[in-house]
Amino acid sequence: MSLRLGLRPVLVCAAALVMSHAAFAQVKIAVVNLQKAVFDTAEITKANVDMQAKFKPRQDDLNNLASRMQQIQQQLQTMAGKLTAQAESDMQAEYQRLQREAQRKQQDLQEEVEAYRNDVLQKSSQKMTEVIKKLADEKGLDLVVDSATTLFVKPTLDITSEAVAAFDKAYPVAAAPPPAAKK
Repeated sequence: MSLRLGLRPVLVCAAALVMSHAAFAQVKIAVVNLQKAVFDTAEITKANVDMQAKFKPRQDDLNNLASRMQQIQQQLQTMAGKLTAQAESDMQAEYQRLQREAQRKQQDLQEEVEAYRNDVLQKSSQKMTEVIKKLADEKGLDLVVDSATTLFVKPTLDITSEAVAAFDKAYPVAAAPPPAAKK
């Protein structure tokens, strides 16, 4: 066995080590706070306004139920001892009926709001991921990491605001129509 054959594996390993170090030094990395990026978009801001408008009538209905329940409670307290047993029983039954109705409506509303919110967030997150991929390609980035899973990041690596700007440009939100004139 010659010395050349014995050194060949050592030289190959040394060359691979040098090459991997050089390749590693050229990796371009950026960080994005995905949650902040999604929540800071104009689309999510508009979706939040739309959601509040969509569910406002039902929230108003719940507020009215709560108000009616409070009125019954006040009547029961102020008229204690002055009501007949039947009248007091009827008022308590009405209060319990309203309470059950309010609980059911609150639960239904909460489930629908959550489903609406999750749908909007899922769609916006998917779009944001695509925007970030495009931004990474444009900037020649090899790796984009979510800062939520990172312990320390230099602020110069953070592209969150760029991602929000690119998202808002790629998915512009139509201006809300002016409010209807009151008659």
